[in-house]
Parts: sequence; C-alpha cells; structure tokens
Amino acid sequence: MSTTPVSIKKAAAAALVAALGVTTLAACGTDDVREAGGKSGAPAPKTVTLVSHDSFNASKEVLADFTKQTGFTVKVLKSGDAGEAVNKEILTKGSPQGDVFFGVDNTLLSRALDNGIFVPYAAKGLDRVPAAYQLDKEQRVTPVDSGDICVNYDKKYFADKKLAPPVTFDDLAKPAYKDLLVVENPERSSPGLGFLLGTAAKYGDEGWQDYWTKLKANGVKTVDSWELAYNQEFSGSAGGKQAKGDRPLVVSYASSPPVEVLYGEPQPKVAPTGVSTGTCFRQTEFAGLLNGAKNPEGGKALIDFLISKKFQEDMPLQMFVNPVAKDAALPELFTRHGVVVDKPETMAPEKIAEKRDPWIQQWSSLVLK
Repeated sequence: MSTTPVSIKKAAAAALVAALGVTTLAACGTDDVREAGGKSGAPAPKTVTLVSHDSFNASKEVLADFTKQTGFTVKVLKSGDAGEAVNKEILTKGSPQGDVFFGVDNTLLSRALDNGIFVPYAAKGLDRVPAAYQLDKEQRVTPVDSGDICVNYDKKYFADKKLAPPVTFDDLAKPAYKDLLVVENPERSSPGLGFLLGTAAKYGDEGWQDYWTKLKANGVKTVDSWELAYNQEFSGSAGGKQAKGDRPLVVSYASSPPVEVLYGEPQPKVAPTGVSTGTCFRQTEFAGLLNGAKNPEGGKALIDFLISKKFQEDMPLQMFVNPVAKDAALPELFTRHGVVVDKPETMAPEKIAEKRDPWIQQWSSLVLK
C-alpha cells in the first residue's frame, strides 16, 4: 500500500488492513483473483484486468457499479508486495498480465516509468486531483491515493512501562527504545523503502547512514515484509498479539490505528496503537494503463473510475488510504482514529530516481551485514 500501501500503501500500503482474516496493506502473499459484477445466467460483459499489489481491496458494490456503468467486469490479479508487483510488470513489458496496474508509488515510480510499462492516458476527472499529486508530466500514471508511512507504537506496552512513546526519528535511536523497533527491508518492502527515504530526507545524503548505524546499535530488527513486521513481530496489532510479537514499535502507516478499531472484537472505543508523527514519509500511489493491454478501452474506463467520487470514498475503509480527489469525503471512523500528519518528510521524484538503488545497496551493507 503495496501499497496500499500503503496504505493509509499503502499504503499502502499501504498502503493496512490488519490481521483478522482481511486483506492486508503492503503484504506479501499468493496471487488472488476476484471478479465483481455480472448476474448469474446473464451474458458475461467484457473483462478488464487490474493488476495490483496484495493490498488492493474494494467493495463488491462499488465494482458492480463500475460494471453497470461501463459493461466491463473487473478482474483483480494480486501480484505480491508493491516492489514485487512492479518488477513482475517490468519483466512482462509489452505482454502484461492485465490492462491496468495499480499500486506503484512515488518511491518506485521512476523505475516503472523508465522501463516503459505504461502508456499515456489523461484520465477523466483529473482536474479534481491537486497538481501536487500529479508527478508525471506525460500522464503515464494517474494518482489514486496518498498516505504516510510512520512508526506505530503499542499503547499498552508504553503505559505498562510508564515510558513515553517515541515521537521523532531521533527518539528511536535513544537507549530507552533499545530492541523495541522492527522495520521492513527496503529492497523488498514499499513501507521499508519509504522509511529509508524518510530518514534520508531528514538527515541528508550522508547523515542517514550515521543514523542507521545508531539504529542498528540500538537493536533494530529487520524483516522482509510489512505482513511479517506488523502481524507477527508488532505487539500492538491483533495479529501480533496472536503471534506473541514482542516489538512495540513498527514501521506501518498513519492510518493503521483505524484498522485495529474497525476489526477489533469487540470493537474498542480507542485505538490500541498510536503513531509517532515525527517519523513519517508521504507516499502517493498511482494507476496506469499497461503497455500492450488487451483491453485498453476497458483500462481507460477503469482508471477514470479509480478517481471517481464513488471509488475514492470507498477506499479509506477498504485500503486505509487517503483519497486524492478534492470532492471525496473521509468516513468518521477514519478521521476519529487516524492521524493527520502535518509535516511528513518528502523527496522529489528525481532525487528518488537517482538515489534509490544506491541507497538500498548502502543500507543493505550497513544494516544486514
């Protein structure tokens, strides 16, 4: 949430649906295909295939409405974490798995664009999306959602220890938080990459390495995916509790707390997890028409639909990401238990394109060896 996220990545990605048997943000898992729309016994409408990371989710009613409007049935092909899904499309460039790809975010956008997996398309309704989200001047991708990758904390752990939870990047390297943080490998995970970029934005091109040296000395743990970090290692999530996770700090999303409320049994009045708002990196997810799509007209219609008010307002409680359309409203549960990050770290797409791969290599040498 990949994100989405994301997912928020996404995101995220998730950019984030937690571990109670529902779709997860930025999770790695097996491919899944879902179809929506159409009636039993009726002639099947044409199919448009949406390829995505594992975090994609939408209400059946919303996808059925798309079918009613356009005559196209949506098939969703889930293809792993965001980075894995993008790499699969690069390998199949020109003969894609589907018609539209959703879930490439600003941390990986240049990789997708440089490899030519998308063709330009100016989506209908794009005037409702602020220019700040429209990062490709050639309109090869359309922004769909945004979110913030942030450290989450287990409120009960810190209350029991009578220890204030960390707020900033600096806090995470302090002795009080030794052996408490779990992060995702940026080579494999979109949230992990977002967190690495956040530290580089905060401490500069050279300073981030010194910062990670301090994190390593302070006992940071690295796993390959958001799913493992959040639903296995993190003590504050429903899945982490079941797995007896012992890390009360995890890289996730600012929108993770509403997930724990929505799927809690019984549903708590207050989210059991919080967000360290000084550790956040802003993520935007995009969709694009795949080069070589078998159903380009259906693909264009689907991209239009992804930024429609109906789909945008469905996303927050399906993928726990923020809509990008100015006319889309957030649900009350999302606003009550989520966190608004006023000053997330950001980075220009051109710099991400230049620095991403060298930084990942440097991070691996520094942290994993």
